[in-house]
Amino acid sequence: MAGSTFSGDETAPFFGFLGAAAALIFSCMGAAYGTAKSGVGVASMGVMRPELVMKSIVPVVMAGVLGIYGLIIAVIISTGINPKAKPYYLFDGYAHLSSGLACGLAGLAAGMAIGIVGDAGVRANAQQPKLFVGMILILIFAEALALYGLIVGIILSSRAGQSRAD
Repeated sequence: MAGSTFSGDETAPFFGFLGAAAALIFSCMGAAYGTAKSGVGVASMGVMRPELVMKSIVPVVMAGVLGIYGLIIAVIISTGINPKAKPYYLFDGYAHLSSGLACGLAGLAAGMAIGIVGDAGVRANAQQPKLFVGMILILIFAEALALYGLIVGIILSSRAGQSRAD
């Protein structure tokens, strides 16, 4: 475009913003699924054993954290997209897209795991309190999946801007 101060590829920011959206959308989908599925288990268990409700809220909290991971990556990506300040090339857009997809899809997978384990775990905990520690360990491993996605997402988003020596 004549007279534009835009530098870099004109379609590249689309992919960058798509990555930010993917990180937030998929992570929040995982958080919503995990919260809903675990919450159903807590509600049904609370009818039988209301004294265990606060102890059994752990999966719901862990599922809610997944949305924060997506928010972190979305903010990192969106602050890195400023094509008027510095050139933003397709490499940068693809790096941000892959960063968002890595974090978002890992958060979705972790949310599904947390939801299923949380639902079954809190119901089983009402029957046999010894299962609480095992449930927490499995939930931690499921949460680690989202952390892996967050770490890889941060690494990938830091690669943006390294496509050409400016």
